[in-house]
Amino acid sequence: MIEDKIGLEILSNRFQATVDEMAQALFRTAHTVFIKETQDYGAVLVSPGGEVFAASRRYGVLMMVGMPMDDAIKAMGDDVREDDVFMTNDPEATGGMCTHLNDIFLWKPIFHGGKLICYAWTFVHMSDVGGRVSGSIAPSNHEIYQEGIRVPPQKLFNQGKLDETFLKMFLVNTRTADQNWGDMKACLAALSTAERRVKELLDRFGAEKISQGIVDVLNYAEIQAKRVISSVPDGVYRFSDFIEADMVGQGLLRVNLKLTIAGGEMHMDFTGTAPQVRAALNLPSFSKTGHWMLITGVVNWLCTREPNIAYNAGLVRPMKVHIPKGTIINPEAGAAYGGRYSTSHKVCDVIIGALSQAVPEQLPATDSGQGSILLVSVPDMATGETRVSVIQPLVGGSGGRPVDDGVDGTMVILNFLKNVPTELLEHEMPNLLIRRYSLREDSGGAGRYRGGTGSIVEFETNVPFTTITARNMERYLFPPAGRKGGTPGTTGFTTLNPDTDHERDIGKIDILEMDAGDVLRIGTQGGGGYGDPLERPAQTVWEDVLDEYVSIDTAREKYGVVGTLAGGLDLAATEALRKEIRELRAGAPLKEFDFGPVREAYHARWPSALHDAISEATQNMPRVQRQVSYRALYTEIDRRLDAGETVTADDVPGLLLSLQSSGRRRAPASSRR
Repeated sequence: MIEDKIGLEILSNRFQATVDEMAQALFRTAHTVFIKETQDYGAVLVSPGGEVFAASRRYGVLMMVGMPMDDAIKAMGDDVREDDVFMTNDPEATGGMCTHLNDIFLWKPIFHGGKLICYAWTFVHMSDVGGRVSGSIAPSNHEIYQEGIRVPPQKLFNQGKLDETFLKMFLVNTRTADQNWGDMKACLAALSTAERRVKELLDRFGAEKISQGIVDVLNYAEIQAKRVISSVPDGVYRFSDFIEADMVGQGLLRVNLKLTIAGGEMHMDFTGTAPQVRAALNLPSFSKTGHWMLITGVVNWLCTREPNIAYNAGLVRPMKVHIPKGTIINPEAGAAYGGRYSTSHKVCDVIIGALSQAVPEQLPATDSGQGSILLVSVPDMATGETRVSVIQPLVGGSGGRPVDDGVDGTMVILNFLKNVPTELLEHEMPNLLIRRYSLREDSGGAGRYRGGTGSIVEFETNVPFTTITARNMERYLFPPAGRKGGTPGTTGFTTLNPDTDHERDIGKIDILEMDAGDVLRIGTQGGGGYGDPLERPAQTVWEDVLDEYVSIDTAREKYGVVGTLAGGLDLAATEALRKEIRELRAGAPLKEFDFGPVREAYHARWPSALHDAISEATQNMPRVQRQVSYRALYTEIDRRLDAGETVTADDVPGLLLSLQSSGRRRAPASSRR
């Protein structure tokens, strides 16, 4: 029972002000573009038990409330003293707090009168931590050792003294050592800021009241979250979607969910999800309750339903998770994790897809589904050194909402990632020329509320050996779904040397080497539309045409809106065309989810029961055997379906036995699977 609610509100606001000041200190003193512009960093306060009790809602990564800090704390045991600073980037040693090696965490204990009160905690995404490629992350990495230097939890400062030997060893294994150390010092500035502010609170209120306040703000957020979840009808809701791993020969990888709402809690069972893969798409969640890379969409929904909700780890306590070991979202040790965000985003889409069946008027259509980071490394022709930088986050539009259009050029789940100003990028990477950075016409799905548009990025390099990596490219095969009559958004594209005789559609990027004079153009996805497009006011559609969000042809075909640029909107012709389209529908109900013809054809070919049967047949195998058998089954079934045969779920156990007895291992399946 929380007795002093006024005092709790005061402390909660003071905690919030502290983390916001931490975040500003880090942001203002950072060195790399990815921190000082894109803002891929975090600053929080953490309880002695490892729960985030205050997180910034204005700066940096906005999903840290679900980060589990408990294993990192346990790793240090009792060796925790005043002025210590700890450091790690190891997903396995931290039980999923870190989720890939580029995220470097630094934290500091805060004491009062010899008693540990809490921790100040930060992280930054470093552009490079060594490894196989510049930027450290490539989808084709298949083990953690290829992804850079790994640092288990250890002390960077021991009672205020810097471990210079360790620091030199760490930095020399990275390609951007000076910038990395600069960003680490920005973290140290944030930690010092937090320590100063928390000690001011301790001097004013005392250790007992602050410690109890930490417990109370967490409990209060949990109470609020359960209250919102209790408004959802109890029941079981199912949804699935597919990670597009075709660029690394893994076909489509199913993420499968059974969501149970009961008693103010969410139980998320991911049984039937694809096994971990020999690629950098594995997400180390360790099946932890409310893990931060699983529940972003749900936390956004909670904050929308109750805008003044306490923002801390108490929100995620009611989000129980079951993920079988050895799956792509709970892999065994040693997997590659660099591109785990493709998987994280798909999990969020699946959870929102299931939840929207329970509360259909509260959640948007599917957003663009891609949170890719376009990274470039170029040789310095004068010094021979390598310059590494992010060009842009490749983020598409958000889905249309129940009461408004989707947001253009960004999406809800990654709305904290900011764009990099072109002038700044060209100053720091003078060998690159940004030729185009704009919104993408006709990319948002049609609906009463239009899906947000994607964007187009086009750049040219003037030096050879320019290397591009772009992790987390998604939805090039299946578009973002529309909802409640809305149509799907568009898929993405990547074109090398567009509008020339050497133009090539190259699809998703793993590692791409460009020569001097080469041009790359990338188009991101638009979000799905929400609601019947014929109910969108004709004048609003025409304004979209004039703003070049929607073409004249699309306005006519999808919205039934007629006009010309010379003559303007033709209301009479629009009314007639819309009447004709409604008559052609013949009263057929609108689709709750419109996945588009490509995915609907895939569902017809591969029903859920067939996926379930493959998962069940392989789930108890050792890791490598399961990976091989899982892929072999999909390849063999694809072969038989192509030959006109019928394959059912009942056939799968026999097929597996025949494959095992023959010892066959077919080549990876096509992009259909």
